[in-house]
Amino acid sequence: MTVLEQRGAYRPSPPPAWQPRMDPAPLLPDAEPYRVLGTESAAKTDPGLLLRLYAQLVRGRRYNAQATALTKQGRLAVYPSSTGQEACQIGAALALEERDWLFPSYRDTLAVVARGVDPVQALTLLRGDWHNGYDPHTHRVAPLSTPLATQLPHAVGLAHAARLKGDDVVALALVGDGGTSEGDFHEALNFAAVWQAPVVFLVQNNGFAISVPLAKQTAAPSLAHKAVGYGMPGRLVDGNDAAAVHEVLTEAVRHARAGGGPTLVEAVTYRLDAHTNADDATRYRQDTEVAAWRAHDPVELLERELTERGLLDEAGIEAARQDAETMAASLRDHMNREPGLDPMDLFDHVYAETTAQLREQRALLRAELEAEQEQSGGAGEEPGAQGGGAR
Repeated sequence: MTVLEQRGAYRPSPPPAWQPRMDPAPLLPDAEPYRVLGTESAAKTDPGLLLRLYAQLVRGRRYNAQATALTKQGRLAVYPSSTGQEACQIGAALALEERDWLFPSYRDTLAVVARGVDPVQALTLLRGDWHNGYDPHTHRVAPLSTPLATQLPHAVGLAHAARLKGDDVVALALVGDGGTSEGDFHEALNFAAVWQAPVVFLVQNNGFAISVPLAKQTAAPSLAHKAVGYGMPGRLVDGNDAAAVHEVLTEAVRHARAGGGPTLVEAVTYRLDAHTNADDATRYRQDTEVAAWRAHDPVELLERELTERGLLDEAGIEAARQDAETMAASLRDHMNREPGLDPMDLFDHVYAETTAQLREQRALLRAELEAEQEQSGGAGEEPGAQGGGAR
């Protein structure tokens, strides 16, 4: 006798016929990535916006080159270049209002700088000076996230909390295609959709999770299609078209701010440089593939559009490059200076109120530093006090 056959056993009634909670069609992305440059839509785009995007792209390209050079000079521990992906990051930063929040990954230094963070402070983490080089609350930019996709649930939490408080705030979270394979990605999108949180997810699909191609990460038609499974719209955009990225993200931010809930945007782009300066990309991709994507360079695409429409001439191009050179020279000068670091700073900004354990650890470190100073014969200087480096 089975359990259900026993006297008084619970016998569930047959379930009702399954019905979808909503029509999935409006959530599906377009078959092809959305484009603006080179189409009729380009003529409708604000020329001032296009010029602003162009100036930021040129600065971003130079920033990537300078930071990569600093790694070769030993001034940076590591740098994940975003050369080729500049349109994604600049388009994202410019789509936000000042009150909104940006949640970047470790590769999104250009978006961080475009939000107003000092170029030197944006590299402080990658130099190894501090856990974070800028005040997140001042710039409304979360710390650069090295663990994959862990910033996504944080973005959802902030956006949900802002809505509960009645604040008119949207969170924009950036992640790579590799991050979509993490559990944090699933959890973030699921919570965002259930709560209808005002958050936008931008996946920069650059083709590889370090050396693993997208085809070995997912069998989905596109990463944007994953949105349907969570109950949110999915958008597919040409990630090298700065105008298209900005337009799609602006619409998604507006939709979220109006109470429409989250959107998942996949920007199809390409990482022209290696994963980091420690990576050998020739081991997993061909030069012909890189060359094909160089022909779709985001800076050149926008420059061609502007020049063909008579909005940009040689003088304008040179002015943008000179501005980028000035930024690079300042970055180089500051990064070539030895930072003044105080080991005691390790205990600052951990908790609002210092815990007993931290006080104990601080005392132990101070005692060790004093002992080292006595052994080396140093005197007259407070242990650990070596000036205040850039934070």
